[in-house]
Amino acid sequence: MALATAGPSGDPHAAPVFFAANLEDPQPEKLRRGDLRQFFFSDPLSQHAQDVIHNPSAAAVIYPEVNGWQEIRGMQLRGHVHRLSADVEWQAGWICYQGKFPFVSGLQSIIARNDFYVFLPHWIRLVDNRLGFGYKQEWKLE
Repeated sequence: MALATAGPSGDPHAAPVFFAANLEDPQPEKLRRGDLRQFFFSDPLSQHAQDVIHNPSAAAVIYPEVNGWQEIRGMQLRGHVHRLSADVEWQAGWICYQGKFPFVSGLQSIIARNDFYVFLPHWIRLVDNRLGFGYKQEWKLE
């Protein structure tokens, strides 16, 4: 996932992050704010971590590498990022993250030096040229 943030001066910044998503209900038409959570670790001194202290608004894109325009697909998202504290949400995120990246259980010293964050989208756009050039579908999560 590429995460885009803005610093206190408004300067934009984008960074790739490894993420694991937790989706409560996979039916897009039933999605509500908070149903889709994307967890990621980051150095607390990284630009995007510093940015969300001042402005939690963020945007993200998720897409596979493709070779032709007919294969372009992915998601564009807008939402908010916040750092997780060691609580129930942190534990739920950790279980989700280990499910996607089992190797992290052996990286405790690295994990300890980083903070755990969650991106909570409130707007999602699906783009999928496999369904027709410029195909888009959008959801606003209430």
